[in-house]
Amino acid sequence: MTGNSLKYRFPWWLILPLLAIVTFMLTETASKHPAVVEKFYTGRIYPITATVLSALSSLFPFSLGDLFYGVLVLFPFLLLFLALNKKLSWKRSGKILLNCLAAVYISFYFLWGFNYFRYNLNERLSIPEQKTDSEFFIQVFESLVEQANASRTDFELVDKTEMDALIEVSYQKLAPELQLHYPSGKRRAKQITLSRFFARAGISGYYGPFFNEVHINRFNLPVEYPFILAHEKAHQFGITSEAEANFYAWLVCTKSDSKHLQYSASLAVLRYFMFHGFRMEQYPEIIGKLDENVVADIRKIQEHWMGLRNEKIDRAASRVNDAYLKTNKIEDGIRDYTGVVKHIIDYSANSRR
Repeated sequence: MTGNSLKYRFPWWLILPLLAIVTFMLTETASKHPAVVEKFYTGRIYPITATVLSALSSLFPFSLGDLFYGVLVLFPFLLLFLALNKKLSWKRSGKILLNCLAAVYISFYFLWGFNYFRYNLNERLSIPEQKTDSEFFIQVFESLVEQANASRTDFELVDKTEMDALIEVSYQKLAPELQLHYPSGKRRAKQITLSRFFARAGISGYYGPFFNEVHINRFNLPVEYPFILAHEKAHQFGITSEAEANFYAWLVCTKSDSKHLQYSASLAVLRYFMFHGFRMEQYPEIIGKLDENVVADIRKIQEHWMGLRNEKIDRAASRVNDAYLKTNKIEDGIRDYTGVVKHIIDYSANSRR
């Protein structure tokens, strides 16, 4: 046997799978060291990544992310077809698929996902957590009812470009308070390619981390648009928690001079407070203070989405989203969305000091 036949050849196809394992180990380490993530990833690496990727994706009017996801879904079927027709060996097809999945996994975390391991909102913004207090909950609830009544405005004719600009102005103004690295790239809103399918799952918008894209469902009602846009923009700033993104959207819209933004935010968070407080004895009295036009708008939103909803698709999407959030250390899963109530109460209590 010659020396050459004994020479070791490194299996280069294993590089990406091994890097994926290293990435997993890094995520486990990062989850235990939020200060490091906050300083080095969120503070230095991510703003550069967001700037470069968003500049690239903003050149295209359509969603690069949706195209990417479509290719990902079809790719295994292509490999299966090639293997069945003996264009590729089964072993080769398996290696290619494994490398593809590894590359997606690595890209997700380095392009955005490490933001999941930052300090939570209370620690970042130095807002003390409040103990559960039904009396203070009622006070904040009543305040939101008053805000909704006071900011109620017509949404029949809304300029989306203007809404986008107003949200950006507010984010820039509040960047120091919200601990944001403004501008961290561009936030051009794009329409979800399969908007009707996503509407059936109750999804009004989503953030695409691979190309730093903000997506909005075309089936959103005009009155919902500002809050949803502000929510997805929060994700683009590196806010991963749904509850925190809801809070950022609420604060950004509420502190804007625009009544359209104020009212959109008031309606959105009011529904979360209604969900949490409907069993309380004072609930009928509080809701009774709502202006009839505000009540009509809330009902319109509910009826609109119930008309679009497909129960099976909605449940399946909820399970997937729940698993995704829990995998990334969001312990409450899809219930995290309602956590905005706690954040608003904590913020309100801190503001009164």
